[in-house]
Amino acid sequence: MSETKSRFVVSADWLQERLGTPDLRILDASFYLPAQKRDADAEYAAGHIPGAVRFDHDKIADHSANLPHMVPSRDDFASEVGKLGISETDTIVVYDGPGMFASPRIWWLFRVMGAKNVYVLDGGLDGWKAEGRPLETIVPRPKAVTFTPHFAADRVVSLEAMRDIVTSEAMQIADARSAGRFAATEPEPREGMRSGHMPGARSLPSGVFSSQGKFKSLPELKQTIEHAGIDLSKPVVTSCGSGITAAIITLALESLGHTDNKLYDGSWSEWGSRSDTPIVTGPPTPIKA
Repeated sequence: MSETKSRFVVSADWLQERLGTPDLRILDASFYLPAQKRDADAEYAAGHIPGAVRFDHDKIADHSANLPHMVPSRDDFASEVGKLGISETDTIVVYDGPGMFASPRIWWLFRVMGAKNVYVLDGGLDGWKAEGRPLETIVPRPKAVTFTPHFAADRVVSLEAMRDIVTSEAMQIADARSAGRFAATEPEPREGMRSGHMPGARSLPSGVFSSQGKFKSLPELKQTIEHAGIDLSKPVVTSCGSGITAAIITLALESLGHTDNKLYDGSWSEWGSRSDTPIVTGPPTPIKA
């Protein structure tokens, strides 16, 4: 892989050369918002990368929470991914449809649960199809294995921890929602949400990190993050609408060697739906000289 590219992102060539190798596990983690008008399950059934199993964000989640696709308990996660034939020592490649939308969330989740060799497919399934690469419609029936979790719970931020971060300004806040949602110039897609952003947050819309589903180079990632007012020498907490695209920022940070970061799991679905959380509207505050 190029020294200017993320070590966590693999090319279609890289993956195709390794199809069928014993310790390779491929996950289709496609997920779409209603506005995208795409059906992840139907697309998987119509044709997926050979050997790929379907990872459902809402099935492998904390079902006791009243928020979407929250991080499951370590034991529930281990049980569910074990049924998919995945162990923590496998080489795991995650993809989604467009390339850099939902797959980084599952990359992050596996890493938080202790897997080390986890990667995101550059270009996603759309890019794979466009290049005429092999597909299959057979649904794999993997043998269940044991996934031994090592849950880094401190990388997942709760509502109360997020309140403390906002009050203390102990961490920089990077928001992956669109600039319009951040500034409250466009409505939230979920009903009952207030518009705006957390005090002190910086706007880093998730789409700025990729082009046509391909993750940008390390120099481009660094420039994008710093231009938004994030100091890469200081801790960062990432957030978005429901905890999925926040992981795109996390992927960019980790790709640049920034490891002092956390993800706010409830994100705006939690913060924006409450009446007791502080909200600011308008563009980000100017960067201090």
